[in-house]
Amino acid sequence: MIWKTSRRALSLERPLVMGILNVTPDSFSDGGKYRSTNDALRRAEQIVNEGGDIIDVGGESTRPGSQQVSAEDEIRRTIPVIDAIAKRFDTPISIDTSKAEVATAAIDAGAEIINDISGLRFDERIATVAAETKSGLIMMHSIGDFATMHTADRPLEIVAAVIDGLQDSVDKALEFGIGDEQLVLDVGIGFGKAAEQNVELIVRHQEIVDSLSPFPFLIGTSRKSFIAKLFGDREASERLGGSIVTALAGVRNGARIVRVHDVAATVEALSAATGLGLIPEA
Repeated sequence: MIWKTSRRALSLERPLVMGILNVTPDSFSDGGKYRSTNDALRRAEQIVNEGGDIIDVGGESTRPGSQQVSAEDEIRRTIPVIDAIAKRFDTPISIDTSKAEVATAAIDAGAEIINDISGLRFDERIATVAAETKSGLIMMHSIGDFATMHTADRPLEIVAAVIDGLQDSVDKALEFGIGDEQLVLDVGIGFGKAAEQNVELIVRHQEIVDSLSPFPFLIGTSRKSFIAKLFGDREASERLGGSIVTALAGVRNGARIVRVHDVAATVEALSAATGLGLIPEA
């Protein structure tokens, strides 16, 4: 299984680890920690040294209650960081954005993947950017618009809703001329789903993967609030155990990429689970 970006073909024969690098003041777990380019570059170096395969740079928080920022602010936060990382490391860079202007600037600066939480719903021009640049495109399932995606009415049949929503995103991407090999899908853990629905999506993840074959899947459970609801009320930085368990469960149930804060621990856990035969070969 291969995922093509604008700069390379990434093998998904083993699960890849995407390290989170938020250059925001208000992200739920690490907001404000990496706002300067130097701090962000040190975080990127840490991700690389800990075995991260992809660096995901985000300039807009999507936590519950966050305020949408302008494309100009997002560009100001992310582009110097992406440029600095691209000049220093050969690790693939993803831009976490739902705005075409930001995606274009990021690709020009050295990113090769677009990570769109809206699955092309907020700004379908991102599909044009991906088609023209041949960048990788991650499309996540979410509900509602930016202001309501955490508060919109939840579908009663969450698995069916996710499959239908992601199929709509795939259809739209293909209409814009994006190749199958550029696409990765994401069920959107934590985005407008109840805690028990997040669990259901993890447990039934293989069913969703099979329904949308041959597209590979990313899963992002790291430090999310449903972990605290299930495993005890802990601050985001203290949710490592639940983050690891849910990431491994996602991979066991078909995910080929995990998006995480705790890169070293996740890499070690994936290696151990593979060695014990708990994670199947791709």
